[in-house]
Amino acid sequence: MPNAPFNPLVHTLSAPPIPLVQQWVNNYDGAYGPALDLSQAVPGYPPHANMLMWLGETASDKNFAGYGDIAGEPELRTAYASHVADLYKSSLSPENVHITSGCNQAFISSIMAIAGVGDTVLMSDPFYFNHESTLSMLGIKTGTFFTNADDGFLPDLKSIEKSLNETVKAIVLVTPNNPTGAIYPANWLEAIFDICRAKGIWLILDETYRDFLPEENQSPHPLFCKKNWEGNLIQLYSFSKSFCIPGHRLGAVLGSENLILEISKVMDNLQICAPRPPQAAVAKALPLLKAWREENRIEIATRASILQDVFTQLPEWNISAIGAYFAYIKHPFYEVSSLQVAQQLAQERGVTCIPGGFFGKNQENYLRFAFANVDQETLKNLPARLKDFRIK
Repeated sequence: MPNAPFNPLVHTLSAPPIPLVQQWVNNYDGAYGPALDLSQAVPGYPPHANMLMWLGETASDKNFAGYGDIAGEPELRTAYASHVADLYKSSLSPENVHITSGCNQAFISSIMAIAGVGDTVLMSDPFYFNHESTLSMLGIKTGTFFTNADDGFLPDLKSIEKSLNETVKAIVLVTPNNPTGAIYPANWLEAIFDICRAKGIWLILDETYRDFLPEENQSPHPLFCKKNWEGNLIQLYSFSKSFCIPGHRLGAVLGSENLILEISKVMDNLQICAPRPPQAAVAKALPLLKAWREENRIEIATRASILQDVFTQLPEWNISAIGAYFAYIKHPFYEVSSLQVAQQLAQERGVTCIPGGFFGKNQENYLRFAFANVDQETLKNLPARLKDFRIK
């Protein structure tokens, strides 16, 4: 008797990359010290004590035990709209906000609201692997456009325009970028938005790591100040990194009121509402923990600087781009797959990182190092692990 089949759009996908990579270090013998996890983008410091207190209070509050509003708790939608409006010097309302269970859910619900089977969504090469797998399982075609490694992996405008056709429904950009860390200039983002507006397509802007830009309170771009921005712009965000609460799964979509309604239709079938206790806690934390978040931004910038200094001691290795949580490292083993390099690094040197091949077919010469979850002193130990590393 034959087995019942799986959905081929899901069945043919690769296994989730992070658990796969983290298994490799199980064979490490500890010869170079404790395992060094540069694989997953998680904060390398605990949540603020007040954040933990508020989470405890809201989790034990019976008022948050039932269903909530599909689009999110009114207090958080209001606080987040005010926060974004202040950052971007624009005018936004709670009706422009939809709270989701993490930024991956923000992405899939946005995609389901604007595109369907046979449509195309454009992404950079390299791309964030969860974005690509989301499109694949939904039967949406993935188009990619060129990024210039010599220019810090800034996407090429001409390549983007050449990739546009009648099936393209959206362009997806991540800035600061995952996996490269590249920060896209404001004028460049404005040029992309103008292309999308002229073509009548969406610009989906994932700004999960915007709180770790080089300058305090830096407005990343002027797009929310443009007239009728709502017709073409969707912004995605995650509260996980800034508040150190990835386990509580909280993200946000910012767009037009009509878009929020469409996403609510999707969310009613995905999860009904994002977790309510962390929503209430973050609504308190957003205005009150500003100084603490700034301290963390400075700490992450310091770690990035230390990593750059570290690689001056490793002339065979090269930081091709760096920013926010990530460094995109060009390894010296050009005839070897990035998967083989990453696996051997984990098993022999106790260093886990993500193979570039997971981010696109043209990325085999690279590794993604997520340095934000490793403290300063530990980062300084990298040269001892990489200097004499060779592929067998």
